[in-house]
Amino acid sequence: MPDPAAPPPAPVAEHRFPCDTCGSDLRFDPAAGLLICDHCGNQQAIEDGGHHLHPMAELDLRKGLAADLPAAQMEETRVTSCPNCAAEVEFRNGKHATECPFCATPVVVDTGTHRQIKPRGVLPFALGQETARDAMKDWLGGLWFAPNGLQAYARKGRQMQGIYVPYWTYDADTRSSYRGQRGTVYYVTRTVTRNGKRVQQQVPKVRWSPASGRVRRFFDDVLVLASTSLPKRFTDALEPWDLSAMEPYRPEYLAGFRAEAYHVSLQDGFAEARAYMDRIIERDVKFDIGGDRQRVQHIDTDLSDLTFKHILLPVWLAAYKYRGKTYRFVVNGRTGRVQGERPYSTLKITFAVLAGLIVAGLIGYGVAVNQ
Repeated sequence: MPDPAAPPPAPVAEHRFPCDTCGSDLRFDPAAGLLICDHCGNQQAIEDGGHHLHPMAELDLRKGLAADLPAAQMEETRVTSCPNCAAEVEFRNGKHATECPFCATPVVVDTGTHRQIKPRGVLPFALGQETARDAMKDWLGGLWFAPNGLQAYARKGRQMQGIYVPYWTYDADTRSSYRGQRGTVYYVTRTVTRNGKRVQQQVPKVRWSPASGRVRRFFDDVLVLASTSLPKRFTDALEPWDLSAMEPYRPEYLAGFRAEAYHVSLQDGFAEARAYMDRIIERDVKFDIGGDRQRVQHIDTDLSDLTFKHILLPVWLAAYKYRGKTYRFVVNGRTGRVQGERPYSTLKITFAVLAGLIVAGLIGYGVAVNQ
């Protein structure tokens, strides 16, 4: 049996729901919070949507790492790899070809299947494509030295991809004992010579004393990106996410969007979460030591109540090609915050440098004439 904690490829799924009236595909409308048919106008509510009637139960982390989760928490996906960017695209509903959402390369199906942990929660899109595009246009419009083609790209209203990006969340109750030293700053007066004169100077010193104790902290929903298809520095910059608005996972929220499966394993994700916890615990220890300075010599942490969730967060994605290279832009599907790669126009930079030199030269000439 494959280990669900090991990193599977990262498929991108398309979830489709037929309209009860005409049979066309419904899509989730972020503004209305409903499933809508663009063909006949039929609207359909999501069962229990927005009411949090079913709590999102956390899963036992140790069982997840030991590949001992119940079968109901697992699912199989059918994927193929994009030949251009290596993202893994999932095929459903009998489809045999599609387009990679990350680089727009045509992709043809293979027969590979992969087993993975099901999502437990989803943060639904709150911004539609037009709103996300406007946010991206404003962001692109504020970039200095951007190629003219980038502004034209923004004005043309190119299609954006709505993608649910996978994350892990981790919970842990921690108790830490520590040993260290508390530093108290005091001053001594010394006589020194400055500019031929003897003056008194206050010199800081630190008196160290041993310190030990215990700190405790509960970590709730430590968030770790489980995708490798997007640059982490961009997705991290989309934070914060309003996780309090997260819904128990229902595939209806994905109608009309795509959802990428995780590629960062449960174990690797926890290693990142643990490193974050350790940094916070060390900060707590320094606060507990007190004084003016702190030295932390040893921290021993016990963890209990370890749980996790696989969740999906909403991102609008766009890509722009410039001189053979693809630049990607991502928009937080809840807040409209934008991050991305950006090209620079060497022509504009050259003109700016030349203009600066000319202005500096004129200023220098003016100063010389007036002297």
